[in-house]
Amino acid sequence: MTETSSRSVPAVRPAVRLAVRPAVHQEAAGAGGRLDALDGVRAVASFTVLLYHVANETGAALQEGFAGALLSRGDVAVPIFFALSGLLLYRPFATAVLTGAPAPRAGAYLWRRAVRILPSYWLVVAVALLLWSREHLADVWNWIVLLTLNQNYAVESWWHGLGPKGLAQMWSLSVEAAFYLALPLLAAGMAAFARRGGADADRRARRLLACLGALAAASFAWTLLVYYPEYRPHLNLWPPRSAVFFAAGMALAVVMAWARARPDGPAARFARGVAASPGSWWLVAALAYAVAASPVTGTRFLGIDGVWSGLFELLLYTAVAFCLLAPAALLPDGGSPVRSLLGNRFTGFLGRISYGVFLWQFVAIYAWYGFTGQQPFTGDLLANLVPVTALTVGLATLTYLLVERPFQRLNALVKR
Repeated sequence: MTETSSRSVPAVRPAVRLAVRPAVHQEAAGAGGRLDALDGVRAVASFTVLLYHVANETGAALQEGFAGALLSRGDVAVPIFFALSGLLLYRPFATAVLTGAPAPRAGAYLWRRAVRILPSYWLVVAVALLLWSREHLADVWNWIVLLTLNQNYAVESWWHGLGPKGLAQMWSLSVEAAFYLALPLLAAGMAAFARRGGADADRRARRLLACLGALAAASFAWTLLVYYPEYRPHLNLWPPRSAVFFAAGMALAVVMAWARARPDGPAARFARGVAASPGSWWLVAALAYAVAASPVTGTRFLGIDGVWSGLFELLLYTAVAFCLLAPAALLPDGGSPVRSLLGNRFTGFLGRISYGVFLWQFVAIYAWYGFTGQQPFTGDLLANLVPVTALTVGLATLTYLLVERPFQRLNALVKR
């Protein structure tokens, strides 16, 4: 993706097509354990979006035909990662409401989130600005906006789009940060409403799901607001647009906690049904993705879209995210093919470095294209994908070892 094209997207796409943010946390969904299969989902989505960005840069995603259409919708990883965040971060709150376990302390939770995402992010911001935006290094306000992840709200910024060169994907991290800040308050409000239904776990769970239904509906209402009374594309970058994706993951978190509270209840039966037929759920996700690759969700990457295409995209992308995550989240105890496929050491490693893959991918793409002298929207997909992937993985691995892991140890001290 060229800098010029990345700047033009917000003016023409209701759902941003540029980048995705992998679930940057490695925290467990529960009280301290890890859901290893979700690392596999994170890894698959992370490298899918890398493929998507390289496909855009080479022009492969803009070609006519079904293959180009599929490549052009690789941004479906955005709702997948947002749903992962909703699932993993809300589950301890849902468990507290339904089982009586202690809820996370807001202060410690927010500190862990900040320590987890900001150091590596700040490093990449500094590198990208030094490489491609040196004329703005002395602008203090520019640093404040970028380092605090407020670039989505800087409508009159000098970069005229999703962000400075090399940082366009960070719009999704800005949305994540907003979710992190809102979650303790959102969880507290939902908990208070659920507890008004009495001590019965079934009743409380249904009340939590009702709240999440309202949260999901907010995304569709927001999409209407984007277009009426006039089209305001920058509002697509604001958190309400993505609320339905977080709500989908949070709903899975409720189901998991509900099944734990009532092993013989409806949520447990639902979980067993999902675990018994993961292929069926993934087939539904694949079909929803194929439909999303059709013109029903609007034009490819560039062009003016309408409100209906935006609404269909929300619906289809939510279906993809939910149906992809459900079999990995609702695994039975013991071994299973899903756990073997997604929870092995290799996918676990890729999941652990996925945040770095997210952070460095545009730096790697632009650096590779500058080194080879290729023009934007040109080049062979495979011939560029291999070196870009190697460079991105190398940078991500170094960042994980030298930055992320040391700060994770700091987070572990906070947990104690």
